[in-house]
Amino acid sequence: MHSAPNYRYQFEYWALGLVDARPGQDKKKGADSGIDGFINFFDDNSGKAKKIVVQVKSGHVTASQIRDLRGVVEREKAALGAFVTLKKPTREMLKEAAAAGFYEATYYAGREYPRVQILTIEELLSGKKLLYPRLKEVTFKQAERKTKDRVKQGALF
Repeated sequence: MHSAPNYRYQFEYWALGLVDARPGQDKKKGADSGIDGFINFFDDNSGKAKKIVVQVKSGHVTASQIRDLRGVVEREKAALGAFVTLKKPTREMLKEAAAAGFYEATYYAGREYPRVQILTIEELLSGKKLLYPRLKEVTFKQAERKTKDRVKQGALF
């Protein structure tokens, strides 16, 4: 028989997978930092990843949770915050998320992404995506391929 917290964590890990986030911490180790998961992305050629913090909520949701997420984004110096919820957000939650402003992409100059985004499980299952810069062509310069004459390997015994 599973305990209720196990189900909650299983839901959380599943929901994190819907936005391609990795779990933020080992739940057995105590204090909740307000971060359930992370997404790292590259927005320039510095080689230094930018961070998105992700929170997952399966129960009742409120505007104060969005204010808290905004605080976590600031504290963690994250580029963006994502709030993944089973319930539909309230008008106040949407206003609070909008008040967080925008993240302006470095590489795609002028392109802006909402700094705090609320996504429902239903939207994610219907194909909605978390909006953030996804560099494919700019990641890192590929190393030049060196070819060497193949040496025949001798027997080990």
